[in-house]
Amino acid sequence: MSAPVGGGERPAAAARLGAVEPYEHVTQRQERRPWVVGVSGASGTPYAAAVVRGLLAAGEAVDLVVSRASRLTLLDETGIGFRDAHWREDLRGWLELGADGKPHSFEADVSDVKYWAAGDLAAGPSSGSYPVKGMLIVPASTACVAGVALGLSKDLLQRVASVTLKERRPLVVAVRETPLSGSTLKQLVALDEAGAVVLPASPAFYAGATHIQDLVDFVAGRVLDAAGVPHQLYRRWKGELGQARSPG
Repeated sequence: MSAPVGGGERPAAAARLGAVEPYEHVTQRQERRPWVVGVSGASGTPYAAAVVRGLLAAGEAVDLVVSRASRLTLLDETGIGFRDAHWREDLRGWLELGADGKPHSFEADVSDVKYWAAGDLAAGPSSGSYPVKGMLIVPASTACVAGVALGLSKDLLQRVASVTLKERRPLVVAVRETPLSGSTLKQLVALDEAGAVVLPASPAFYAGATHIQDLVDFVAGRVLDAAGVPHQLYRRWKGELGQARSPG
C-alpha cells in the first residue's frame, strides 16, 4: 500500500473530510481576541484615544469602529480628519495627540489595530461568532445610548453593542452628556439591566490631577478597570486624606 502524500499517516476520518488542518493550527488562527472600541459622536475624543493607548500598552488587540458623527467631533476637537482609506495614518496622529492638543505627546504603534467602517454591517464584529473579549463605547452619545438600548443596530457600532449584549460579553458604555433627560436615564437603566456597565465620563480630583491629560486618563483608566485591563493611567485611592496634594 502506498503511503499518503507527505510521508505521514492521517486518520481515515480526516482523509474522508479532505484537507483537515491540525487543531493547533486552528487555535493559532483564533488567538487574536480584540477589544472592540466604538467611538460615537459625543464630545470626548481624547477619552477614546486614551483608552486605545491603554489597551495597546497592556498588550491587547483593538478593533476600532468610528461612527460617522464622531468624525465631525474628532475634526472639531483635534483638527484630524478620519478617512477610511488612510485610517492608519489618521489614527496614529490622533493617538499621538495630547488632550491639550499638543502633537507628538505620545508614541503610537497601531500594528495591532483593525479598523471597521461604521457602515459595514457585514464586518467581523457584527457576528457573535467573531472572537472578541468585549466592547468599550467611549465616548457614548445619548443617541448611541438610545440606539443600543432599543436594539436599533442602525450602524456597525450599535450592531456590535447588541451582539456584545446577546453574547453576554462585557460592554462598557462611557456616556458623555449633561444634563441627562428622563428618557436617557431610563435607557441607561435598561442597559444596566441588560448587563452593560454604565460609566459616566466623570473625572475625579483625588488622584492629584495637575493637567488636562490627568483628567482624561482618569476616565480612560476607569473604563479599563471596568474591562479588567491593567494600566497605570491614574493614581489609585489608598485611604489617605490629602493624597491629591502629595507628590507622586
